[in-house]
Amino acid sequence: MNIRQGGDMSRPHGAQPMLLTQTAEYALRAMAVLAARWSTGRVTSSQLARDANIPSHYVSKVMRRLVVAGLVDARRGHHGGFRLARAPEEITFMQVLDAVDFQSHEKHCAFGLGACDPDNPCILHPAYSALQDCFFAWAESTTLVSAREQGVDVLPAR
Repeated sequence: MNIRQGGDMSRPHGAQPMLLTQTAEYALRAMAVLAARWSTGRVTSSQLARDANIPSHYVSKVMRRLVVAGLVDARRGHHGGFRLARAPEEITFMQVLDAVDFQSHEKHCAFGLGACDPDNPCILHPAYSALQDCFFAWAESTTLVSAREQGVDVLPAR
């Protein structure tokens, strides 16, 4: 996740986030755009692709998961598009991550050392698990609105 507070802390081109999959990052970006436009109506796929800097072919994959999870409402047609299914202050980062099956990646070693879990830990597992626990606690308590109030920006720099 390209979380910036203050200055730009973008990853180098091609670098992957340690805690988030690309799909999870795209989902959070899309939800940030929808939260920012909560009072202005629906957002089209092309607007989401542009404003959240998500490849257009990936938008439908991400949005389908968010719709199935009940976080986003989708409408087809002339006045169609996407909007949040409920107020942004009611949607946590963890709900967004759960919608895109983020936690299914928990058992993969973040350091590329194969399967890694409490029963078969890598040498860095205890430290990384503590980091994950802190991140998950933060994601559970942080909403789309409270993140913005904290100065957290999940949208890429333009």
